[in-house]
Amino acid sequence: MADNNRAAARLKEQFPSSILDITEFRGETAVTVLSRDILEILLFLKKSLRYEMLTDLTAIDYMGKKEERFMVVYQLTSISCKERVRIKVPVAEDDCTIRSATAIWQTANWLEREVYDLFGINFENHPDLQRILMTPDWEGHPLRKDYPLQGPDREPYKGRLS
Repeated sequence: MADNNRAAARLKEQFPSSILDITEFRGETAVTVLSRDILEILLFLKKSLRYEMLTDLTAIDYMGKKEERFMVVYQLTSISCKERVRIKVPVAEDDCTIRSATAIWQTANWLEREVYDLFGINFENHPDLQRILMTPDWEGHPLRKDYPLQGPDREPYKGRLS
């Protein structure tokens, strides 16, 4: 296996029943895992494989295209090994909850709040899960594909005003 698949190979060994898919595209490796084991997998990547940095955490809305509507995506970097890996976790619309990674990386705090605010995905055991970009009274989650383009209760855009 190539060096950039080191994390994927080790995850397959350590968590064989948790791995749903491994893909590589343009030298970037993505490992899709079960939600139930996400914290154990992230902790293993940090402690055993030296992925010291949570570079980004976001979500994707696959509304109507996949069995699980959402995918939570973690971009991890190993500064010491000069490697990156992407961990993807399917999240069902009817549950829409995943465990928080704030105990592993403090940077997850703000990133999880952003995903919660814009996608409506809840992070279990997050220390302060509240809106971060939208006002507290905002209705809905703007990055969901079924969110109205103009926002809730707003007139449709009618072009440039003169």
